[in-house]
Amino acid sequence: MPVELTLRDGVGTLVLARPERGNALGPELVEAIGGRFDEALAAGARLVVLRGAGRHFCTGLDLSDLETVSEGDLALRVIRIELLLQKIHASPVTTLAIGQGRIFGAGADLFAVCDHRLALPDARFAFPGPAFGLALGTGRLAGLVGEGRARALLLAGEAIGPEEALALGLATAMPASVEDAVAAAQRDAARLDAATVATLHRRTRRADDAADLAALVHSLARPGLKVRVQAYRAGVLAKRPRPD
Repeated sequence: MPVELTLRDGVGTLVLARPERGNALGPELVEAIGGRFDEALAAGARLVVLRGAGRHFCTGLDLSDLETVSEGDLALRVIRIELLLQKIHASPVTTLAIGQGRIFGAGADLFAVCDHRLALPDARFAFPGPAFGLALGTGRLAGLVGEGRARALLLAGEAIGPEEALALGLATAMPASVEDAVAAAQRDAARLDAATVATLHRRTRRADDAADLAALVHSLARPGLKVRVQAYRAGVLAKRPRPD
């Protein structure tokens, strides 16, 4: 399974289990996250933890089949990611993400929709989507860190470390002990019932889901999406050091 689910003492832990691809979000993984999330809720989880297997939490959109995927299918994949993000953001349970390694693009958006966002010492965050014309989760990010800081992150596209992510509000903690941080979140989550958590999530969200989805679709509808993604990917690969 691309997502492993364990349930214990009211905590559902979802592990993105595609480390060979950096847990990048392909169609199968996106569907599995949503399905496993529903399973955790149905089993009575009060806290859902998201984490990635291997070195990275999530490196973004899976582009392993970029040369063969159609532009329409590529756009549909991104829309489904946005719908997953909205689902988690509005969930009736407390959510917690544990971020290590690369937390890029759609992976950074997945991290950002959670209530508790733990940044490990090797975490690196980046939102490169605007480099190929993609507007994914921009309203949610602005609601999280503020308009000015969100613009700076999106316009620059450069990776930032855990300390800066914490200072911006993108991360909520750099815990000395992940286990202790999860246990504290578990205790807090057990205080409130699902209806109350859902209400709090609705009333404390500044982002407009419909507007975010509309902005995303508008950005995807621009001609040449696949060409822009290919150009971005080629630029990234060109900057990587070559083995001797």
